[in-house]
Amino acid sequence: MSANLAELFGTMILILLGDGVVANVVLKQTKGNDAGWIVITAGWGFAVAVAVYCTASVSGAHLNPAVTLGLASIGKFDWALVPGYIAAQMAGAFLGGVLVWLAYLPHWSATDDQGAKLAVFSTGPAIRHTMGNLICEIIGTAVLVLGVLAILSPANLVPNSGFDKGFAPALVGMLVWSIGLSLGGPTGYAINPARDLGPRLAHFVLPIPGKGGPDWGYAWIPVVGPIIGGIIGALIYKAFWPVV
Repeated sequence: MSANLAELFGTMILILLGDGVVANVVLKQTKGNDAGWIVITAGWGFAVAVAVYCTASVSGAHLNPAVTLGLASIGKFDWALVPGYIAAQMAGAFLGGVLVWLAYLPHWSATDDQGAKLAVFSTGPAIRHTMGNLICEIIGTAVLVLGVLAILSPANLVPNSGFDKGFAPALVGMLVWSIGLSLGGPTGYAINPARDLGPRLAHFVLPIPGKGGPDWGYAWIPVVGPIIGGIIGALIYKAFWPVV
């Protein structure tokens, strides 16, 4: 499997399980309906861990343009590979959204709430405040990229020790769970441009009964915010961590 194909597959798994837990909670007549925020954040954390386990050995499991750009900005990833990685991540996120739609096929008609249907695919603000929403996404993604780099640092996980491969994906999933619990309330913590835009495009094109619009007016925030935050997080790591 090529690195780009691994990024596509891994991001597809990430969205299938991540958006899948949202669908289970917000769509009507599911077994998990109204299970709450803890279930959603846990599901996303587990989704990240599974996706990273599936692809880390092939592509490094970026699964996120903000991670790819952050690593490239500090010299940890070749800029020439960035376009291919991001294209694969976007395609995988779109396909993951399609799979969630198929998995919950009868529940779209059973759900009247247009906002809930959109929430399965993409994030939205609890309080619409452009600057506040943008700042929240920047902070959350900075923590994500800084945390990933710190977790994988030789100071914490010795390379080729066995522990790095065995525990790193689980720890990254725990990091995403923590971000969701602590910083996810204002915007739903996209912290990943592909995670938001790819499924939002799927929502736009899929024949979902009574789905409403994709909220394009907000859609730039979970793209621009994570890109800025990812680069900031990587630069902080490079500036302050003793082992990079």
